[in-house]
Amino acid sequence: MKIKNIIEVLEEMAPLSYAEDFDNVGLLVGNSDAENTGVLVCHDALETVIEEAIAKNCNLVVCFHPILFSGIKKITGKNYVERAILKAIKNDIAIYAVHTALDNHSRGVNKIFSDTLGLANTKVLIPKQNFLQKLVTYTTPDNSDKVRNAMFEAGAGTIGNYDNCSFNSEGFFTFQGNEDSNPVIGERGKLHTGTEIKIEVIFEKHLQSRILKALFSNHIYEEVAYEIYDLQNSHQNIGLGMIGELENEMGEKDFLHFVKDKMIADGIRHSALTGKKIKKVAVLGGSGSFAIKNAIQAGADAFLTADLKYHQFYEAENRLLLADIGHFESERYTKNYIVDYLRKKILNFAIILSEENTNPVKYL
Repeated sequence: MKIKNIIEVLEEMAPLSYAEDFDNVGLLVGNSDAENTGVLVCHDALETVIEEAIAKNCNLVVCFHPILFSGIKKITGKNYVERAILKAIKNDIAIYAVHTALDNHSRGVNKIFSDTLGLANTKVLIPKQNFLQKLVTYTTPDNSDKVRNAMFEAGAGTIGNYDNCSFNSEGFFTFQGNEDSNPVIGERGKLHTGTEIKIEVIFEKHLQSRILKALFSNHIYEEVAYEIYDLQNSHQNIGLGMIGELENEMGEKDFLHFVKDKMIADGIRHSALTGKKIKKVAVLGGSGSFAIKNAIQAGADAFLTADLKYHQFYEAENRLLLADIGHFESERYTKNYIVDYLRKKILNFAIILSEENTNPVKYL
């Protein structure tokens, strides 16, 4: 099995198109055509993790955080990033990062966070914008089922919890082929009229080429008429953060102790207690201060995230409990999820959970 075969599975789990524009995801180091000897899954691909991969004969390290994030002009080993990259290259180890591609997935980081807390009725807190497109095409009534089903198979027509969604209408068409045409129906050089079915489907942008291939392969016309539009609709199943409900409401202090235990947090910084019960909880793994207003607007009683600055705690405005549980802590179960996913998809192959604790924050 080659590294690129593992990457195909990883991109099924977390499509790179889901990632934020600022992020650096995918294969960061290494040759995807190399034969894979084993996969080590970690949170951060530090030098110690690369050493662990060497010891365990794994030449692919799958990390949550990208070790290469911003531009790098020299690799001399002067800092932790360069040392990790040098060691990986020297030992022919590939590094692949998922980060916000998994953050934005409906079953990714924030779903894992929510499930750990036992939240029910969860939904995305900040749905992804400008991610959907609509395709409109036209074909004969006897060809419409074949075209429609082929596009469904390619991923078109999924809206929230529903799939195979389309709108179809009947209309009147005309065409006349020139001397170079080879029409399937009608005759070259003669005006032809008849009935067509107009098919409309919505799809995620990254599926466009696959859906067009399905359309062209299953359409009977020599020239396929189609239109693609960018939609402003939010994608309700893809985006940052999540909000859900506890089975039973709790007092604020009991809730904080509950979170501390479930997320194995050594300490929690929080805003002033409001005196309200906690039932509706918003979460956002990693740095999530930008979502405080979203959590308030969504009616959350508490918002759990990380990396909050001093003045940001004021933004709670006594409307919700704001808690910083730690960056690593809010994402700590992500690597377990990746390992479980890969083991289910790739049988009889070494998928190993890293034993290295890469949390850089220590508590007294």
